[in-house]
This record gives sequence, C-alpha cells and structure tokens, in this order.
Amino acid sequence: MASRTEPSGCSGRGGGGAPGILPLPLLLLLLAAAALIPRGGGQNLVTEDVTVVEGEVATISCRVKNSDDSVIQLLNPNRQTIYFKDFRPLKDSRFQLVNFSNSELRVSLTNVSISDEGRYFCQLYTDPPQEIYTTMTVLVPPRNLMIDIQKDIATEGEEIELNCTAMASRPATTIRWFKGNKELLGKSEVEQWSDMFTVTSQLLLTVGREDDGVPVICLVDHPAVKDLQTQRYLEVMYKPQVRVLQNYPLQGLTREGEPLELTCTAFGKPQPTEVKWLRVDDEMPQHVVVSGSNLLINNLNKTDNGTYRCEASNAVGKSSADYMLFVYDSRAGDEGSIRAVDHAVIGGVVAVVVFAMLCLLIILGRYFARHKGTYFTHEAKGADDAADADTAIINAEGGQNNSEEKKEYFI
Repeated sequence: MASRTEPSGCSGRGGGGAPGILPLPLLLLLLAAAALIPRGGGQNLVTEDVTVVEGEVATISCRVKNSDDSVIQLLNPNRQTIYFKDFRPLKDSRFQLVNFSNSELRVSLTNVSISDEGRYFCQLYTDPPQEIYTTMTVLVPPRNLMIDIQKDIATEGEEIELNCTAMASRPATTIRWFKGNKELLGKSEVEQWSDMFTVTSQLLLTVGREDDGVPVICLVDHPAVKDLQTQRYLEVMYKPQVRVLQNYPLQGLTREGEPLELTCTAFGKPQPTEVKWLRVDDEMPQHVVVSGSNLLINNLNKTDNGTYRCEASNAVGKSSADYMLFVYDSRAGDEGSIRAVDHAVIGGVVAVVVFAMLCLLIILGRYFARHKGTYFTHEAKGADDAADADTAIINAEGGQNNSEEKKEYFI
C-alpha cells in the first residue's frame, strides 16, 4: 500500500472504496497512529527517562499537566498494559503501584534485569488520545575485578607486566592504574559478548628497590559502582645497600696509639648472607681484629693507613662501601690546639699595640699643630717697625736678646 498527500485531498487504492477516497478502516487506522505520535508544547503527558542498576528498583511516572479526569495507563516495551488506572492486568508481580490519582500514575519495578530495558509508554485517553514514552536504561557493574601479575617476585631493574580485568559490565568499564598515590598509564582492550563488555588493561612497570611492598591498584570508573578497586603488593628483590660507620673515635682525628672501631651495615632482599672486610691493594694487618660486621684496631700506627672495604652479597648481587684511614701523629690534635691558642694571643697583643700607637700619634699631632703659630709670632719681633733693612736687623737682634728673657718649654 502506498499513499501521498495532494492539495485536493487524499488518494489511494483500497478494496471497495470510491476512487480518491481511503477506505474507512484504513482511515481510522491512520488517525489512530497519528494520535499516538508524541506532541510538543501542547502535550499534557510528562515523564522522564529512567536509569537503574541491575537488581535495584526503578520508578516510572506518568504525569498529567492539566488533568480532565481522563484515564491513564502504562504499557511495557511489548505494548502490554502494566497498569490501567490502579488495576494491574499484567501478572508480573515485580510491578507495584506507588501512586495513582487523576494527575499521576507512578509504578515501581523491583529486581530490575537487562530484559526490562526499553521504552515504556504512558497513554492518556483523551480526544484525541495522547501517548509519550520513557526509556529505561539498565546498568550492570563489572564483576570479578582482578589483577594478574606476570611474576610474583621481581628483581630490581626488571620490567613486569600486570593485567587488570573487569568482566561483564554494561556499559564498558574504564580502568585506571595507581602505584601508591601516583597514577600510571595502562593500555585497555574491550571485548563485547552480547550486551555485556569485558575490559582488560595492561600495565608495563619497571621496578626498583623502592617499589618493594608498594601496592599497585586497579580502579574502576563505572556509572553503576563507586570506589571499586583491587590491589596487589609488589615484591622486589634487590642487592645489598652497604654503609661503614665509625664507632670510635666518635669525633676528631685517628691518631697513633689510639683504637679504631668500624661497623658495616648491609640491607638487602633477601638479607645478605655474607659480610666481609678486606684492605684494598694491600694485605690486612695482622693486628686487625674482624668479628662479623665489626673491624677493630686496638693500637693504630702509620702502617695501618689505607682503604678498608666492606663487601656484602645476596642472591641478587654484591655491593661494597669503603673507609679511608689516615693515622695522624699522637700530638697532632694537641699541637694544633696550642698553635691556635698562640696565634690568638699574638693577634690580640698586636692589635692593642697598634691601637696605642695610633692614639699617641693623634695626640702629638694635635699638640704640635697648636704650638707652631706661637713660635713664629715671637720671632724677629720689632722688625716690622724699622725704617730700613739695617735698622730691621738691629731691631731683630735686639728682639732675640729680649726673647732670652722669655723661655719656651716643650714637653
């Protein structure tokens, strides 16, 4: 059957009908179908889409904006009537009436499954009838979240592979990786089985000794679940870390005649099975006492100078640490202290002498500057009043004789 719209009206072909006019049964069918099409702003029916997690409860509501006491009914995706007013023709007891009035029909559905997903229709028996649908979406959280690690025990510097799998979810899961509090980048693959998705994320990680005992976390981002995660603790083997500690003397110089005590500390995984002392590029002195991780020299002398090495090993490898010994004279520290004191005393005396000399020079300078003018004032007194040079000389000599009566004393 085909139809088209023309300015003069409808035309078509049907059994027993007049040319250009549709048969009455077909016309009624088309009008009913047109009435079932959802309308826009004039629509009285209102509903919302529903999203629910599998196994939980969904609520479907059909509401009327401007109620005229028309009958409301709810149909399932197969267009079977769930509720007609407050009556439930459908035998599925999971549907229960929550509220019924002239303006609302609200129904709950318990223990939702994926088969319940689809369009549910609200119908209002008006003239013409009205219909609107709501879409129910069922979410399925991932199951059996687990981490598979390539090697349960790794060695430092080795690259290991970890895989995290989230099975049977809907929609597909997003997987994130963390090492401690630091987020890492993995590579994910998605497989679809029917309406369900399985996601596997791969993480390649190069481990060090600092990663031993650190958790690697696989975390899921999915709208149906929050804070879903699983973790595995890394176990990393590493060679020993060696340190040499000087127990005596605690501070100061290593001097002739005094003892020296050293301790070697070594930590590794597994714990070092052997710790030994040796002297680099020379034999160990006979008077050196080695007891496990301790080395003792009771009476140091200059022949003990050299580099002493502590070595530790385990199944992963071997490490070492060196101690350089230099033996000083027995009075090296005391003479240094005496010299330091002598230098301080001498410096203090020199400073006082220099200060005293500066003060004396300042006093003498000020005294001579003050008395220099008085001496020139009394010299050749009276020569300024002479009429000629001869008289001035005579007056000057006379002034000198008179000056003998006035004595100047210089201190």
